[in-house]
Amino acid sequence: MKISKGSYESEISKAITHWEKDFLGRGSVSVKTDILRDMIIVNLKGILTPAEYTVCKTKEGMLTIKKTRSELVESGKEGLKDIILTITGEKVKSFYTDISTRTGERVMVFKLFNNLEKKLLM
Repeated sequence: MKISKGSYESEISKAITHWEKDFLGRGSVSVKTDILRDMIIVNLKGILTPAEYTVCKTKEGMLTIKKTRSELVESGKEGLKDIILTITGEKVKSFYTDISTRTGERVMVFKLFNNLEKKLLM
């Protein structure tokens, strides 16, 4: 039986939520994953704590939170790449992430070696 694109996206969302809870100690409020050509784009909402929102009110605090959160995710990126490989069978060529301290969202982009969307739609 062929697995659908939506099933892959759902599995990746669940696995990244599980990774967040195990690695970072807490998960986001919601996770949405989209497979687009050779990219997997993950949008995580509700990742900042109330205390972090308070710290983000100053430019210095905002930069500190962005830097700290970025370092935390970067330190676990091999685990994230393993999740993508395990679920999709595709290796990650590069990984990008950023956080909005205003909305409390994080975006992760996994750039793959191959066009996964094309493979799934065949």
